[in-house]
Amino acid sequence: MKTSKLGMAAAVAALVAATAPDALAQERFTLRFNHVLGPSEPYHQGFQTWAQRVRERTNGGLTVQVFHSAQLGVEEDIIEQIRQGANIGQNTDSARLGNYVKGIAVMNGPYFAETIEDVAKVADSPTVKGWVAELANQHGLQVVCFDWVQGQRHFFTNRPVRRPEDLAGLRIRTPPAPIWQESIRALGAAPVAMAFGEMYPGLQQRAIDGVELVWNNIPAGRFNEVLRYANETRHILLINFQVVSARWFQRLPGAFQTALVEECRKAGQETSRRIVELEGQVRAQLQQRGMTVVSDIDIEAFKRAGARAYEVLGITDAFQAVQREMRR
Repeated sequence: MKTSKLGMAAAVAALVAATAPDALAQERFTLRFNHVLGPSEPYHQGFQTWAQRVRERTNGGLTVQVFHSAQLGVEEDIIEQIRQGANIGQNTDSARLGNYVKGIAVMNGPYFAETIEDVAKVADSPTVKGWVAELANQHGLQVVCFDWVQGQRHFFTNRPVRRPEDLAGLRIRTPPAPIWQESIRALGAAPVAMAFGEMYPGLQQRAIDGVELVWNNIPAGRFNEVLRYANETRHILLINFQVVSARWFQRLPGAFQTALVEECRKAGQETSRRIVELEGQVRAQLQQRGMTVVSDIDIEAFKRAGARAYEVLGITDAFQAVQREMRR
């Protein structure tokens, strides 16, 4: 009888050992990913591609559910939920991340970078790597990647803008982060913090006089209906970050972490290139719809003015450090 019990115990132990890896492999993870853009935006399509590839690569072990138009909530609230460990992701920018790690805000400052290739160089910057580590270790925000370049931002207004002084007196919508606010102020306008979804009614009601966005945002938000001039200042190359909870990320199996990061980078780079290709088409379409493009911009004057934003925020040294590392 004793031998029978020992034999049974051994059999049970063997069964547990044999099935434990299978049980672990079958554990499922879900990431609910939020962004503020509409379903017709190139980014939304890119995020769906990212989600599909992650699901396929992990055999369904990691599912990314994409929510457009801020369906899960406004960006700032989502970021706080992420910091608390929620299985939520957010498309954001270094301007907002600068609320936690001050220096990283330079990546969304005036004339920080000009091309997709510049952004690729930033990924190897020791200074930037340090900021990313600090976000994860001290603030619970895991950067998955920042290979998503949404294009050059320009001022869209109801009067032509060629020099910084042409923005005097204009209330321009910006996201509610210090680098955005100070950048727009340094460039000559009065910044007004406002959620993305509030811009169209804000323009209709004249709570704001203009916006600063990338070309592809304009038809998606129908802003050409309420704004006449596209002023190609190219004042910010919009580098977007995909962030998740550091606590949630660490719970993922290593292979899932790798899949999430690598497929994020791949989809981001593809989407960035597609946006560059689409910008020319969007520009031509909006001109046909009556929007006037102002291209004879004094870029050097705007660059000189924009430097003031870094000085006001005390991040000029951070800006210069990354610029040096990009040129190596």
